[in-house]
Amino acid sequence: MNSDYALLETKIEYVFKDKDLLLNALTHTSFANEHRSKGIKDNERLEFLGDAVLELVSSEFLFKTMPDMPEGNMTKLRASLVCEPTLANDAREIGLEEFIYLGKGEEETGGRKRNSIVSDAFEALIGSIFLDGGIDNARDFIIKFALNDIENKRLFYDSKTILQERINIAKVGKLSYEITGETGPDHNKTYEVAAMLDDKVIGSGMGHTKKAAEQQAAYSALKKFR
Repeated sequence: MNSDYALLETKIEYVFKDKDLLLNALTHTSFANEHRSKGIKDNERLEFLGDAVLELVSSEFLFKTMPDMPEGNMTKLRASLVCEPTLANDAREIGLEEFIYLGKGEEETGGRKRNSIVSDAFEALIGSIFLDGGIDNARDFIIKFALNDIENKRLFYDSKTILQERINIAKVGKLSYEITGETGPDHNKTYEVAAMLDDKVIGSGMGHTKKAAEQQAAYSALKKFR
């Protein structure tokens, strides 16, 4: 775990007035449970708040920047921008996973790689910025780190279908998906999947189900496959 929070603040381009809010945003339930006697709180309430702020800001952003887009299309695009795998990717772009406080068990079972944990921390960070600096600072963060690269992110929901169609048109080989790893207990397993073009890896992904991991792998491949 990285505890250089000045580095994180540099990456996110925001300096907290209340550092406790930042630490709270980075505290997973597993760590809080192990240190409950010290009064440490997990980031679930901040994640709840951040989720609401993210939905508001992303809705406002799409409404203003895409004036001709129908409501149904905006809803689908917003969903692809704020879904768990996309937010986890956003978090990893700033290296957020390295700063999260995890309990020993969660750390040992690969929790730092789980999309659910990383995306929740990202939303909690949004909530903490909102409380510390108000809606304008939260909006700036969201636009810079969650509403960027929309062209690629909008592909996510239909990644497997679109990738298959593009490969069929290009006639460059056979697409398949291969499980490359499994971590965690049966009730909370994380799958690692590679998207294969013949015998070449063209994308990789992780998810709590094989289908989610395949979708993530296809999305990863689409970002490269033009």
